[in-house]
Amino acid sequence: MPSGARGRRYVGVAALVLVVDLVTKLAIEASFPRGRVLPLVGDFLQFRLVYNPGAAFGLHLGPWSRWIFLVIALVAVVVLTRMAWSSAPGDWLRQVALGLVAGGAAGNLVDRIRSTSGVVDFIDVGVGTLRWPTFNVADMGVSVGAVALALSLWAEDARHRSATPDSSS
Repeated sequence: MPSGARGRRYVGVAALVLVVDLVTKLAIEASFPRGRVLPLVGDFLQFRLVYNPGAAFGLHLGPWSRWIFLVIALVAVVVLTRMAWSSAPGDWLRQVALGLVAGGAAGNLVDRIRSTSGVVDFIDVGVGTLRWPTFNVADMGVSVGAVALALSLWAEDARHRSATPDSSS
């Protein structure tokens, strides 16, 4: 278990994403009939309740999809937590990134456990018939966290390269 700011930052971000994801999903399910569309910013941004039994972009692995993706999400949360515990205490970007991804993975994991219908998605973005696949807060956490993690790893690599003398001279 980590101590200090490293642990608080990772756990806090993951918990925040998980709670916001669960609250928004429960609110949408309680107040929104399936199939109804609520335009928020014209046609560009709207709420539309759908259930995704597969993974990102509707990836489906047959009748075992729910259980396969449940195990993958569980393993991902464990791996992300281990990465957080072993990362440098001062690398706040890595801690936030790992928290975002872990919180998002946990949010969709909870959906897979609580419902055979699939993950609750409700944010629909696009123009006309050109639409991005419907997503949720957990998906945003995973996506933003993955980009932030890539930036953190890139910055670490750049620090290591600049600290290593050039052996080709």
